[in-house]
Amino acid sequence: MFLAEEAIQVQSPDHHETVFTSKELEELLSFLESDELVSSNSGSEGSNRAVYSKDERKQRRMISNRESARRSRWRKKKHLENLTDQVNRLNIENQQLKNRLSLIINQYHVVWRDNEQLRSESIALSARLLDLYWTLTAMQSQHPTFY
Repeated sequence: MFLAEEAIQVQSPDHHETVFTSKELEELLSFLESDELVSSNSGSEGSNRAVYSKDERKQRRMISNRESARRSRWRKKKHLENLTDQVNRLNIENQQLKNRLSLIINQYHVVWRDNEQLRSESIALSARLLDLYWTLTAMQSQHPTFY
């Protein structure tokens, strides 16, 4: 590929010259093509590429999984707390509605009893009025000139 002693100059982004030999470039290329390279898409490593051994990757994956599980447990705990708060609020509201319903039912019974008493009085007064009407009619028929 390259001659062993041939040097290649590469300009870095900060405008300093960097010199690589052909052997260093081949090592760099083989390094970049190897399976031990972990891309920046697989974690929170930023835009830098890093190389990890299998044990290191396993360790990092375990740590990442533990953190993910911890966050998941925290979210689950918060969700459970929110649900518990909601249950408590709804229980309080339910008790208030039950109390209100009980009060309205009691008021209904009071009004119903009053209404029944008024109906009974109305029937009694209608009967008495009818009796008075018949008594007056009978008296008028007995003494037509008096009335």
